[in-house]
Parts: sequence; structure tokens; C-alpha cells
Amino acid sequence: MNTDLLALPEGDPHRLDPAEERFLSRLRDLCEKEVDSAGIERADRIPDHVIEGLKDLGALSIKIPRPYGGLGLSSRCYHRALMLTSTTHPALSELLAAHQAIGLAQPITLFGTEEQKREFLPRCVREISAFALTEADIGNDPYRMHTRAVYDPDSDSYVLDGLKTWTTNGVIADLLVVMAVVPAAEGGAGGMTAFVVEADSPGVTVEHRGSFLGLRGLENGCIRLHHVVVPARNRIGAEGAGLAIALAAQDTGRLSLPAVCAAAAKWSLKIAREWSAVRVQWGRPIGQHDAVAGKLSFIAATAFALEAMVEVTGRRAERGDTDTRLDAELAKLFATEQACVVADELVQIRGGRGYETAESAAARGERGVPVEQLLRDIRVGRIFDGSSEALRGFLAHDLLASHRSSTTPREAAPTGRRARRDGHVLDAHLQFVEQTSRRLASELARIAGGPATELDERQRYLGRIVDIGADLYAMSASCVYADALDAVGASSTGLADAFCRQARLRVGHLLDRLDDNTDEQDRGLASSVLGGHHTWLEDGVVDPSTDGPWIAEPEPGPATSPSLRRIVPAADSGAATGSTPDGPTRRTR
Repeated sequence: MNTDLLALPEGDPHRLDPAEERFLSRLRDLCEKEVDSAGIERADRIPDHVIEGLKDLGALSIKIPRPYGGLGLSSRCYHRALMLTSTTHPALSELLAAHQAIGLAQPITLFGTEEQKREFLPRCVREISAFALTEADIGNDPYRMHTRAVYDPDSDSYVLDGLKTWTTNGVIADLLVVMAVVPAAEGGAGGMTAFVVEADSPGVTVEHRGSFLGLRGLENGCIRLHHVVVPARNRIGAEGAGLAIALAAQDTGRLSLPAVCAAAAKWSLKIAREWSAVRVQWGRPIGQHDAVAGKLSFIAATAFALEAMVEVTGRRAERGDTDTRLDAELAKLFATEQACVVADELVQIRGGRGYETAESAAARGERGVPVEQLLRDIRVGRIFDGSSEALRGFLAHDLLASHRSSTTPREAAPTGRRARRDGHVLDAHLQFVEQTSRRLASELARIAGGPATELDERQRYLGRIVDIGADLYAMSASCVYADALDAVGASSTGLADAFCRQARLRVGHLLDRLDDNTDEQDRGLASSVLGGHHTWLEDGVVDPSTDGPWIAEPEPGPATSPSLRRIVPAADSGAATGSTPDGPTRRTR
């Protein structure tokens, strides 16, 4: 693991360009003064005036280049905008991320023609987009897609039919990126293809708005496409390039969730610190009791590591000089898993108040702290944007493919780290990273040389290797980030050291489990359970589930009920948007 590849440029890593700082200041002002977070939670929707306020600030176009009407700001600024909005209410950050990370702007920027960029990117400055990929029978396996797009040469257009589920922003979108399969035909191989679809096109119907464990206010819907005519000029890329487009857009936007997770951990640290100092039990604040002190240390160290991963990986991706797909996948996997642990520990520190809603606490006359909401909201990170299990599989597959394609045995690269003063506390951690990386390389080389058929039965084994790699990457990013902060006088070595010590314990446990585990026995028991041999164990309970199929079969045809699409009206019909060096500003007559 070569940490020089992760090194940050000279200067304070916290500082952004003045224009970016001014944008974030205006965004914070909107969040603090215009957004009623509890109101969003109660009403399960973001008010129209808040959405319009985000548009007026240019929050929908943070990364869209200036020539196309956007702010043209950095990914680091975008990530910090997600931190502000997600801690205000996560529905806000999901709206922005679904629009900018995987919505129309990203695939058009990466794969669109210049004509498509001129047509659609300026619209993305104020119009909301959504990415319609998932179907009832599609999770991490898009090859099961049912939605079809049939080309009509007479009109030079495609006719789309299908049903998309769990489309974030789908209820309020003006523009959709729809993934559909083009049947193979003479002159074309067909395959999964991406299209830009106007949300108000005839045949587009929002049939259902989803309701979930958390993320209240999320405008997530099921969209029916019935004989929807899409001009061929609205196809993004070639026929059959849809999956590559979807994966590329997802890869560049994959740091959105780590940024949200880092923000959740930072807020958790604030609440845990303040509460643990005022809550007294047995004669002293609970933060001084060893059991709680351990939780405080874990939350603080993890918050630092998550911020480090976002900053370090984000800068690497922004430079564009190397492929950071694996870095982003590791960051997403690690951040979403650890953020759930942080949220659970915060609930435990708060005790009964952690389980109580903020609204209930406020009604009793106490500070309303939405800790239980955090637990509900952050949980989806392990499912969204590639489940943890799927990501472990993808990462393991890529690592093994890399080993198989090499003509010589692979070893982990030496750290090549910058020279430190003798005996620096972080040196030992980087040496551990290097040594463990070499061991992982040997494990992967050994597996890569075996039969490929065995890999399906070793998913958890490979998953442990990936989890070790994620911890090692987080350790490396933490040390690099601490170096950069120390250089400008913001000492953070203690945080990095604490995180690395905790991570080494996790890695040690996972290394032990490579050889000492119950995987084979677990597979046998699971097979027995699936075979119905232990149904007696399910006796004596009541199943409150409703009747119906586990997975709804898509029923083609026209919609049978009115569309639930929500059109967000302009807050002020007399308002206009102009562009300044700091981005769009609101002008009124």
C-alpha cells in the first residue's frame, strides 16, 4: 500500500476556494433558517419553498461546469454540501445526491454528446432528475431487467415499456435516466441502454410513493412506462452501453454516501460529548465511566477516519490521474458499515432518551435530539448504491482477476511513505498496513490459482479479506490526513492513533477468522433450513404479514390510476435566476 499515492497537497486540507466557502455559507444559512427538520419528519416531505431555495442557491448544479450554467465547484465542496444537508435532514442530501451523483448530469457529462450537454445540463441547474434502473426483480443483478425499448426506424425513436421501482426523486423529477433493454435486431446487437425521458411524457406514470424505515421526506416512487416514445437523440451512448454508463456514473458518485456517513459520525460525536458531560450517574458524568469512555473514543476515532477517507479519496478522484473506483467502493463499504455501529453506540449512550423520538422528548420539556431517527436513516447505507454483500463480492472478484491476469506473483507495494521523525507513533501503524497487505496478497494469489467454482462457496472468506482491506485503507487515509493536519498546526495524531489501534484489533479478529470459522457448518445448516427440516422451530408465533407475492410480477399495460407525480411550483413567479462568479443568485423585481 503506497501512501504517497494518497498524499494530500500542501496547505490546510480543510480550506476551500473562497467561492466554495461562500456557497457553503449560504447553504448553511438556508439549512439553519429555512428548513424545519422536524416538520419534514412529520409531513414526510420536503416543502416546496425549501426545494426552490436549494435551486436558487445552485445546490442542484454544484459540479455542473460553468459553461453549461452550473456552479462548477469541486467534489470536495459537493461532499461538504451533503454533510450540511444530511445533518439538517437526510431527505435533503438524498434529493441532491440522487440528482447529481447518479442523476442525469453525471451520465450526460461522462457520455453525452456536445449537443446533449448543451440541451440537458443547463436544465439540470433547476430541474430535478432521477435514475430509473431498479425493478421489482432487480437488486444487484441488472441482467434480469424487464423494461424494453424497441426502435422504430420510421420515426427514429424508441418505444419504452416497463415498471421501475424505488426510483429516488422519481415522484418530483422533471427528467429521468431510464435503463431499458433494446432487443437485438438486424444492424444492432441491442442490450441494456440508457435514455433521457421527460417525466411528463405521455405514458409515464408515478404509480406509488414509497414509505420506508427511515428517510422520511424521500420522494421515491414506482414509475410505469407504457408506450413512451423517446427520440433516438435522447439515447445516451450506444445501444448496449447502458450498464457501463450506469456503473461509471455510480462509481464517480459513490463517495456521496461516505460523506453522509462522515457527517453522521461527526454529529454523533457532538451529541455524545455534550450528553456524556452533563448526564451524571454514581457521582460523576457518564463520560468518565470506562464503559462509556470506550464508546466516546470509538465514535471520535471513527468520525476522524470517515472524514479522512472522504477527503483523501475525494481529492484522488478529483485529480482524475488514476482509477479510484476500488478506493470509492472500499470507502462506501467501510463508511456505511461503521456509521451504523456509531449510530447504535450513540443510542446506547443516550439510553432511554436515545430510543425516544425527539418530538416526544421536546413535549416533555427536554431537548429534542433525533438519535433514533439517525439509527433509522443511516441503516439504508448498507443497502443503497450496492449492498455491502454485493460490494464485497465485486471487490473480491476484481482483486482475484487482477492476480490471475498478472504473469508474475503480486505482492503489496511498499508504503513509500514520507519520512517521519524517528519513532513517530503512526509509523508502526503504516508498517502494520504494509505487512498485512503482503499477507492479503499471498492469500489472494493462493485463491486465484484454485478452481473458480469454489469461489461461490467462499463468499464470506473473501468478504473478510475485503473487510481487512477496507480497514487498512482507512488506516492509511487516517495517517495521511493526520500528516496534512499536523503540518498546519491542527494536531490530530491522537485521533489517527486511536483509530488505527481499534482497526488493528478488528483486522486481527478477521485474520483469525480466515482459518478458524464456521462457514462450512453454516452452509450445511442453511441448506437444511431452506429444505424445510426445521419448520417446527417457527411454531408458536404469529406472522402479521399481509397476503401477496414476495415479488410482484410486472404487469404491462397502461396505468389504471392517476399519476402521483408532484410538481414543485416556483416559490416566486416573479423571480429570475442570474449567474455570478459565486453561482446563481436570486433576483426579484
